[in-house]
Amino acid sequence: MIPDPLPLSVGEASWRQILIDIFETLVISLVLFAIINTASARIRVESVSMKDTLNPGDFVVVNRLAYKWNDVGRGDVVIFDPPFDSPEPFVKRVIGLPGEQVLIQDGKIYVNDVLVQEPYLDVDFHTNGVWEVPMDSIFVMGDNRNNSSDSRSWGTVPVENIIGKALFIYWPVNQWGTLASGAVAAENP
Repeated sequence: MIPDPLPLSVGEASWRQILIDIFETLVISLVLFAIINTASARIRVESVSMKDTLNPGDFVVVNRLAYKWNDVGRGDVVIFDPPFDSPEPFVKRVIGLPGEQVLIQDGKIYVNDVLVQEPYLDVDFHTNGVWEVPMDSIFVMGDNRNNSSDSRSWGTVPVENIIGKALFIYWPVNQWGTLASGAVAAENP
């Protein structure tokens, strides 16, 4: 006959429960950490290329899953690995979508011969050119058009290089808020 186990003293039982609680908390924390970091990222804006939408020192939450089930939209602010060697990802606004033609003339942008309205800009810029966007790429520009290295200089960005969509400025506190896609309206010229 097997003897019954001796009951735990009150002190032993409470220590055992504390250890179980700590273990459960650690497991839950690790699972949540993995889920959050798979679905999102946080970046610090380093350049002035998106000023005044995003300023140097702003911290932004990025949705890594935004384009897993949806297409990139014109006006979206995206984080991506540039099509050349760079230690840091870039943040720019999508202007041209796959298969489109982007024409910049006298500071105005036309996509497939339709004028693009950009209510988030308040600076004139002086670039001219025509770009054909390949079917697997996007054309991006910084909102600070006169001080941005973007698709005008180094070409289009492969869609596969997109890390995610910028959603929310969370630092500094006085800048808290969502980043509108800029739903870039187009009208006939």
